[in-house]
Amino acid sequence: MSLPAGDPRREIRRRGWAAVRWRQFRNAPQPVVRAVVSSLVVAIILGLGYLAYDVALRHGAVLPGGDLRTLYLVVDVLVVLVVGSVATWLVVPQPRGSGLATTRSPWSAALGFFAAVPVCYLVLVIVAQVLAPLLG
Repeated sequence: MSLPAGDPRREIRRRGWAAVRWRQFRNAPQPVVRAVVSSLVVAIILGLGYLAYDVALRHGAVLPGGDLRTLYLVVDVLVVLVVGSVATWLVVPQPRGSGLATTRSPWSAALGFFAAVPVCYLVLVIVAQVLAPLLG
């Protein structure tokens, strides 16, 4: 016999830490997923640009301005952080409560900024430490 959801006699199954995190991962809020994916897409595109630039310089290409890899990395990180902040500010509104108006605040942008930091770092580590040595 199955008890209804509101019945106090119904036994609540305890989940382990990994099961709880897996459920949270599978059921993430769509606006947050879109905001993180936007940062990831920008970081991947700029990371591949850095990889192409790095490989070209390693193979002896003479480019105007010389070796600007450090400047490219600084611009890469800044662009990913700004795009992540703005995209999150646009996509993730604050809870509406009983009103109909959608409100946004600097907290949404801060969420995007702090979500973009590890995304940018991980993409650059994969590009510089994994892909660049493979391409010589």
